[in-house]
Amino acid sequence: MQKLVIVGTVAFDAIETPFGKTDKILGGAATYIGLAASQFNIDAAIVSVVGGDFPQEYLTLLKDKNIDLTALEIVKDGKTFFWSGKYKNDLNSRDTLDTQLNVLADFNPKVPAQYKDAEIVMLGNLHPAVQLSVIEQMAEMPKLIILDTMNFWMDNTMDLLKEVISKVDVITINDEEARQLTGEYSLVVAARKIQQMGPKYVVIKKGEHGALLFHEEEIFFAPALPLEEVFDPTGAGDTFAGGFAGYLSKTNDLSFDNMKNAVIYGSTLASFCVEKFGTERMQSLTKAELQKRLKQFKSLTQFEIKLS
Repeated sequence: MQKLVIVGTVAFDAIETPFGKTDKILGGAATYIGLAASQFNIDAAIVSVVGGDFPQEYLTLLKDKNIDLTALEIVKDGKTFFWSGKYKNDLNSRDTLDTQLNVLADFNPKVPAQYKDAEIVMLGNLHPAVQLSVIEQMAEMPKLIILDTMNFWMDNTMDLLKEVISKVDVITINDEEARQLTGEYSLVVAARKIQQMGPKYVVIKKGEHGALLFHEEEIFFAPALPLEEVFDPTGAGDTFAGGFAGYLSKTNDLSFDNMKNAVIYGSTLASFCVEKFGTERMQSLTKAELQKRLKQFKSLTQFEIKLS
C-alpha cells in the first residue's frame, strides 16, 4: 500500500441550490478528496489549516475515516476558510456570494516527516505557491504528483501555476479551464498542449458529460452515471480526484490502463457526492454501495460490437 499526501482546503461552506440551502457545513477540497480516498483503506494524510472555530466532531469524523491529521494545522485564535455560493437552475453555473480566506491567507504547509517519502501526492485546488512548497518538501520525487486547479489561479497567478504544472505527472481540470489554459477550443488539441507543459496524463472533467483521460496519443472516455436527482454539485470534482488518487494508491499500478479504472472509480464516487448537500453523502457512503454502483457503471458502458 502506498502513502498518499492530500493538500487542499478544509473549510466551511454555505450552499444554496434550487433544492434548498445550508448554513455553515463541512467542506473544502482536501475534505472531499480525503473522504473519497478513504474508501480504499489507504495510508492518507491531509495537509491543511483550520481555525479554532473548527468543530471537534469534524476532526473526529475525518480521523474515524483513517485520515491522518498530523499536518492539519489548527490556529486557535483564527477562523476557518469560508466559502458561500448559489447555484443556478442548471446546477452547472454558480455565483460566489462570499469568500473569507481567514487562516488560509497565511497558510504555510508542513508535510509530516513520515509522509515526505509518499509515493503519491494529490495537490488539491489551492494557491500555486502552496502547491509548489509541498512538492519541494518531499524527500524524494513521488512516483505520481496529481494537480487540481481552477480558472481563478489562471486569471491571477498564471506564471506560477505553469511552474507547478511543469512539475506534475497528472492534471485534472474541467473543459472550460482546459480551454482557458491553452486557448484551444478542441479538447484533444488542448490536452496535447497541456502535455507539452509537463504532465504525462491529462484528465478533463466534463461534469454530467463524463471525463476524458489523455496520455501521449491515447484517449479514454468515461461517461457520467445518469442520475435521477442531482442535489448539490459542490465538491464533485474534488471527490473525483480523491477517488482517482485513492484507487491508484491502493492498487500500486500507475499504468495508463489502470488509470482508466481510476477514472471510473472517481466518476462513480462523484455520482454519490452530488446526491446530498456538501460532504453528507460521502460521510455515510459504504463500500457495498460503491460496489453496487460500480456494477451499474459496468453494465452501462460495456458492450460487444460486431464489425462487418
